[in-house]
Amino acid sequence: MVSNPVPDHVPPEMVRDFSLFTSPGMQRTPNGDPHAAVACVHNGPPIFYSPSNTRDGRGTWVITRAKDQRRLLQDTATFSSHRSLFASALDENWPLIPLELDPPAHGFFRSLLNPLLSPKRVMALEPAVRERAIALIDMISASSTSCDVMKDLAFPFAVSIFLRFLGLSDERLDTFVGWGRDLLHGDGIKRTAAARTILSFIDELAAKRRKEPADDFMTFVVQAKVDGRPLRDEEIRGIGVLLFVAGLDTVATAIGFDLAYLARNPKDQELLRSEPDRIVLAAEELLRAYSTVQMIRVATKDIDFEGAPIRKGDYISCATMIANRDPAEFECPNTIDLAREDNRHTAFAYGPHRCLGSHLARREIVIALEEWLSRIPDFRIKKGTAPITYGGHVFGIENLILDWS
Repeated sequence: MVSNPVPDHVPPEMVRDFSLFTSPGMQRTPNGDPHAAVACVHNGPPIFYSPSNTRDGRGTWVITRAKDQRRLLQDTATFSSHRSLFASALDENWPLIPLELDPPAHGFFRSLLNPLLSPKRVMALEPAVRERAIALIDMISASSTSCDVMKDLAFPFAVSIFLRFLGLSDERLDTFVGWGRDLLHGDGIKRTAAARTILSFIDELAAKRRKEPADDFMTFVVQAKVDGRPLRDEEIRGIGVLLFVAGLDTVATAIGFDLAYLARNPKDQELLRSEPDRIVLAAEELLRAYSTVQMIRVATKDIDFEGAPIRKGDYISCATMIANRDPAEFECPNTIDLAREDNRHTAFAYGPHRCLGSHLARREIVIALEEWLSRIPDFRIKKGTAPITYGGHVFGIENLILDWS
């Protein structure tokens, strides 16, 4: 990855050689622990400048303290969310909606979409979510005493739930997962190709639902009105792409990191198996310890932020995996305590842009853990195998082979 020159306004003493993409522990590593690797930033200054901390090698300010991240993410007037992360792969400039909209436009779209993923709606979806988890786990246990948990459970489970929400069948599940992997973790060529493919798919789906309405998310979007008017094509595209991409990776990855932790910690595994009521609280601690998403903001004006001379147009990184290992916020942050109370983690971000799908994601993770622990006996990482982890804009895990023979 080529880094850009450090801007003149950044003091040399505030520059630090760090990247969520290329620092030690961030590149594809067998038996790696990228979350522990990023926690080392807390040994240094609370804010610093990284010359290369995005997929395209762009420099960012890095905010390490949880309280500073919360303050920054709440201030949408100074720190804009519109940075065209998806569209930039196509050399275009349109926002993912509502993620890359700033108030007041953000509020109109958030109000439109909130009811679709509200706690009440998630409760209605829960029986189908649990049924899917049980079916997959029963199929795994009936055929073997080991499995590749990402391929056999985490992705088929999480992605199929989201496809059902979008009104799509599971027939192309593997294809969709491949698109998501290339978009979020691929190089420039793969990323651009995946972005084009996803975009044309969403445009085709929207066109189909205009002609053939169904009881699904895309029909709702093409028929919706915001501020008294129908949505424009670009807005339908921005919403559709965000929901599609958001459902392809993050929940599956969270389940993978959680099961990898439990495979390596048999006492905690046994505790949750014998006392399943603890799983809801434990899932929050695992979300804290294994957060996966970096949030980027763009400064709308010059500002001195906690001693950092941030200038208009500068990128600022609020990485959840850094904030959630902040020793000023969490006692013994690198110790995973499944009984941790008052867990103010920001795995789902913070402020107006807090994750729209957080209620569904939480229930999926809890249900996956409940059903796995109730159906699969003591499990461990299979001898002779090693999970592969990596950093990046979204952290990942693969080749997680679990064994219970």
